[in-house]
Amino acid sequence: MPTTIHTLLIANRGEIALRIIRTARRLGLRTVAVYSDADRGAPHTRAADVAVRLDAAPSAATNTASYLSVPALLAAAKETGADAVHPGYGFLSEQSDFARAVVGAGLTWVGPPPEAMDAMGRKDTARKIAEAAGVPVLTEIPLHRPQGAERYAGPGNLTFPLLVKAAAGGGGKGMRIVRGQDELESSIAAARREAAAAFGDDTVLLERYVERGRHVEVQVLADEHGNVLHLHERDCSAQRRHQKVLEEAPAPDLDPALRAHLHAWAVDLAREVGYTGVGTAEFLVEVGSDPGGAWFLEMNTRLQVEHPVTEEVITVRGERIDLVEQQLRVASGKELGFTQDDVAVVGHAIEARLYAEDAYGGFLPQAGTATRVRWPDSTGPAAGASTSATVRVEAGIEDGTVVPAAYDPMIGKIIATGPDRETARRGLVDALDATAIGGLVTNTGFVRALADSDAFRDGDVHTAWLDTHPMPAPDPTPALVAVAWSVAAAAVPDGGDGWRLGGPPADTWVELDDAVLRVSTARGEVRREGEPPTSCRSVGGAVGDGLLELGGTTARFAVDVGPRSVEVSTRGHTFRFVRPGASSVGAAELSDGVVLAAMPGVLARVEVRDGATVTVGQPLGVLEAMKMEVALMAPADGVVRVRAAAGEQVAARQVLFEVEPADAGEVEAAQADAEHAEAGQADAEQEATDV
Repeated sequence: MPTTIHTLLIANRGEIALRIIRTARRLGLRTVAVYSDADRGAPHTRAADVAVRLDAAPSAATNTASYLSVPALLAAAKETGADAVHPGYGFLSEQSDFARAVVGAGLTWVGPPPEAMDAMGRKDTARKIAEAAGVPVLTEIPLHRPQGAERYAGPGNLTFPLLVKAAAGGGGKGMRIVRGQDELESSIAAARREAAAAFGDDTVLLERYVERGRHVEVQVLADEHGNVLHLHERDCSAQRRHQKVLEEAPAPDLDPALRAHLHAWAVDLAREVGYTGVGTAEFLVEVGSDPGGAWFLEMNTRLQVEHPVTEEVITVRGERIDLVEQQLRVASGKELGFTQDDVAVVGHAIEARLYAEDAYGGFLPQAGTATRVRWPDSTGPAAGASTSATVRVEAGIEDGTVVPAAYDPMIGKIIATGPDRETARRGLVDALDATAIGGLVTNTGFVRALADSDAFRDGDVHTAWLDTHPMPAPDPTPALVAVAWSVAAAAVPDGGDGWRLGGPPADTWVELDDAVLRVSTARGEVRREGEPPTSCRSVGGAVGDGLLELGGTTARFAVDVGPRSVEVSTRGHTFRFVRPGASSVGAAELSDGVVLAAMPGVLARVEVRDGATVTVGQPLGVLEAMKMEVALMAPADGVVRVRAAAGEQVAARQVLFEVEPADAGEVEAAQADAEHAEAGQADAEQEATDV
């Protein structure tokens, strides 16, 4: 019997919480957000009608635990009068126990039945269901675990390469490629440890590894009235260590017969398990294979991160589909209201996942504060775009948003849609060009380079391609020249040309890092010492935020000039250059007596004790950042408060020291002590010399 939903609690955070709130508001539903202490003031807390703080645990790692606390989430639902819960993705979205607890509390669960989640949530049981439904699976190699041994004890005639994979969970965790017998035991042990840590279950599978495979997944939708249909497929082959980077719909260059098989297999699988709601059946397709070269991988019993590309190309009777709306309809007990014949594919869409991670430094997650965030225009083509593609932004951050270290580092997604794949691809590159994120290290430039690559354009990227074809690190030279030009142009009154009475136009000297650049706005050139000049010309936009033509190539540069450093974003990459006179050499920032880490690093040493009286310029500690050791100096006279410990990994803009005002007597005493200590050191050195 249909149920009416009035108030929806979103048991999640970030961009997916904002995405769900947007549809719920359009449908007239009241929304409830939840947040941990680390997310206080985050965008999703302000977007909802009501926001509830989840109880924080006593340790620093509890910000994650807050979103995993079923009692706290149910209490928040009761407190706010919510009658339904949407889990989003991640966290508890695929936990059947959470679904049962929601239903047991008399609330509507916006997701599949717990029984279907149990059946499809494990790779070992899911493959058995797939076989029962007539869906092909990769041959599983028996894996036995002898008492007290972490080793393979099956037959010795194995054919490599093999894949060890966790039976529970997903996201690439607990997976190892094994290329020889000598790697097998250690790979199984490592996969078990990682699976146990990630999912609380160390069961692993061993199966044939397909070297050149495509990851193709089919979106399914089913209601409680026996209607099951597919919403065509997506290609997610652009992956790094089994983590998706770019996704697109429909899958390009897919054999029509194979495409039909995949659609039918996904529907049969959903019927076999009694699935309702939105779900995704994932398949591995061998490159260059016929319809027999495809196998079931797993089923995701939730909304996928990449669902927007399906929404952008799937129409039902001429109208674009909203998958969150369909989830809410099915959860309310309503019929889908359309058939497979009503579903059509129009155009092509590609999505880029943006993360706070160092793509050129081992993809390590980053944390800190986004000082400036500029997304491309979501109402049409990106500014300066070369195509007619439309752009959609699913953002989780804005100016001033703190990106905590406790959570998945995804900060947003950009989706470009066009009438064909190439238009969508060029539109995505343009949109990433128009994206600028300051204060954080992100993978924006990395995904921009991938989307712009010949390999992705030509459809040559398979699931292992990125792991063997790393994107080259960006050249900072164009950014350095653009910063020099912007700094010099901003220094010339009224945008003049440096004209002087009785003399030639004046040049401007700009120092950045260890480079000295000579800028002539009159001649339109920037010259670095010992190098030929680069021609420069502003094409459009304000100084420091527009198109520049450098050496005949036009690109967009967004420049933020600060008192001690300059940040410039171009083609997705963000560079930071130090200006002369910065006592912290760019690794720290000063504000009202507070010393902040301007980028992630390690506080290598603390030179003062907490509560000590210090004088301006006195060393407080040493920060290791960007492979440099940098001295951190007191910004003022006063009493120092030490806010981080020696050896601690610190996030960007984390407070390291605070200097509070002290009375004149304390400062004079501190100065006298410092002078006395300095004199004593000099005497000691002289005595050593005399000896």
